[in-house]
Amino acid sequence: MSATKLIYSGKTKDVYALDNGHCLLKFKDDATVGDDGKIDPGGNKVGATITGLGNSSLLLTKFFFEKIESAGIPTQYVSADAINNTMTVKQAEIFGEGIEVICRYKATGSFMRRYGAYAKEGQDLPAFVEVSLKDDDRGDPIISREALEILGILSHNEYDELVELTQKICRIVKDELASKEMVLYDIKLEFGRCDGKVSLIDEISGGCMRVYKDGAIVAPLEIAELLLK
Repeated sequence: MSATKLIYSGKTKDVYALDNGHCLLKFKDDATVGDDGKIDPGGNKVGATITGLGNSSLLLTKFFFEKIESAGIPTQYVSADAINNTMTVKQAEIFGEGIEVICRYKATGSFMRRYGAYAKEGQDLPAFVEVSLKDDDRGDPIISREALEILGILSHNEYDELVELTQKICRIVKDELASKEMVLYDIKLEFGRCDGKVSLIDEISGGCMRVYKDGAIVAPLEIAELLLK
């Protein structure tokens, strides 16, 4: 199926419309970085190009989305093409201008920047879920359940469903990583509505998560190498 039109060019993927009503995600070798210039899943700018990252991201996304689908959790996934680094997906209706959902098992990153007076780096967190707006100009601000409903972005019921789905999905990811002696610190997911259902969309790749092994952070490419070998 040939792509008909580029509809969005993102930091790590391009999105094309297909003539059958689906979309095609083209994974790039670009990675987001934080203010310190280091690769950061919460970063808002592209600051690194890593050869092979697009293929690695696609393979990891395919692996996890198929696991999640088999667990009965709805996603936008249709199929993947590892040769061309593309994934065919159902069209998704995003919430507002887009939201990101972060699940935290360890205190690190922006959590520590906000709550460092009370938290310790690396302390355990109970699959703590936060929602942020996709808004680079405002630093992707965290938004509450109440504000999401007031602003017409997400109802209370949808928010509760989002948290439940996030924790189920992240348990799958965490357990798979643990099987290769890797520890998931935090992970960023995206959701939308597909066929009227709240569904996982976008990707689950090394660039979306912080993972440690033997006390050292694991690079995005290495996550896929360790998990899929």
